[in-house]
Amino acid sequence: MASGKVKWFNNAKGYGFINEEGKDEDLFAHYSAIQMDGYKTLKAGQAVSFEIIQGPKGLHAVKICSASTAAPAPTSARPAGSTADA
Repeated sequence: MASGKVKWFNNAKGYGFINEEGKDEDLFAHYSAIQMDGYKTLKAGQAVSFEIIQGPKGLHAVKICSASTAAPAPTSARPAGSTADA
């Protein structure tokens, strides 16, 4: 999975562009490729992770998710035999 930052994203039009780390070419980002609950949007400068595919007019970012939510959440450590309500 690649990573980068959002260059810009237009909520009204539902698309924008992402800069992949270490690359010069912009990647097209459509709202339908954003992996999040609720209103799907990106903010300029937001760190994201994504996959890259070749689209009809250039490279597209797909499976876009915020870099802060890209890694699985850590599990809480509880002693054996404890319960959540304890």
